[in-house]
Amino acid sequence: MEHKTAKNGKFGPIYTQFKNKPKEAIIFLKKKKAGECVKALYRDEIGYVDIIWGENDPKTNKGYGLKHILEKHGKEIKMLGFEVENFIPMAFQLGKIKDTRESFKILIENESYRVILLTEWYGRKKTLLLTSFGITKKRKSKKK
Repeated sequence: MEHKTAKNGKFGPIYTQFKNKPKEAIIFLKKKKAGECVKALYRDEIGYVDIIWGENDPKTNKGYGLKHILEKHGKEIKMLGFEVENFIPMAFQLGKIKDTRESFKILIENESYRVILLTEWYGRKKTLLLTSFGITKKRKSKKK
C-alpha cells in the first residue's frame, strides 16, 4: 500500500489514506511512531476524528494521542481483552456521548471504558483523539 502524505502538520506527516479505517490507521501509526491519520474515525453525532501519534512523558505519564494511550493505558486495555487497534474504534462507536464541563472536549463512555476527544487544538478547530482507556476499579473508587 502506498503511504500518501499530503504535507506535514503540527503532529508530523499527515496521512490521508485512512479515511474511515481506524484499525488500519492505528496499526500504521504504531509502526511509524509519528504523524496523524486524518478522518480515520467517524460517527454521525460527532463527524470525522483524526488519530494522531502524539506524545507521552515517561516520568509523569501525561500526554495525548496514540502514544499516550499505548504507554499509559495499553495494559488495562489488554486486561479488557482487546488490542488497542480494535478497542479504540469499538469504544468510539458504542459508547454513549456524555456532557463535559469543557466545551472543547467530547466524552464517550460506558461502565467499562472511556474515550476523550478534543474539538480544538491551541485555538484552532480540529477534532482528534486525546485518550482512551478502560475504567478500572481503581478509577471507579476515585468517584466515591
